[in-house]
Amino acid sequence: MTQYALIMLLAGIGIPLLAALNAALGQYIGSPATAATCLFLVALISAGLVMIATGSEGVARLTSAPKHLFVAGALIAFYVLTITYIAPHFGIGNAVFFVLLGQLISAAAIDHFGLFGAQISPVNLTRAAGIAVMASGVWLTQQA
Repeated sequence: MTQYALIMLLAGIGIPLLAALNAALGQYIGSPATAATCLFLVALISAGLVMIATGSEGVARLTSAPKHLFVAGALIAFYVLTITYIAPHFGIGNAVFFVLLGQLISAAAIDHFGLFGAQISPVNLTRAAGIAVMASGVWLTQQA
């Protein structure tokens, strides 16, 4: 479990870095959409290399996967396009604050209802209070 927590901590560290770097690239080249496309090209190559290195057995099963599962690609495109465009105008901290708030809300709903095969973890009073404390903490970081 510690390994998973550390890996996800690193992924979390990467989100604001991704936002800042891609927003800067979008500003530099004058096109958030081109910057996002470049990011996806680099991501595609990176993911492809990992797929090749770890085995690509799942490729054959893609055509039989439920089509709604592919919405994830549109969601990541939405995130990258919006963060690339909005962060330079709104600030990285503000943009990531609202991303984190959205993540807290959607993660709680997904876990509560066990959506998409997630382990069910009902939102009770204690969990709701914890989410509120986390949201308050993220909000406090933006008040300076």
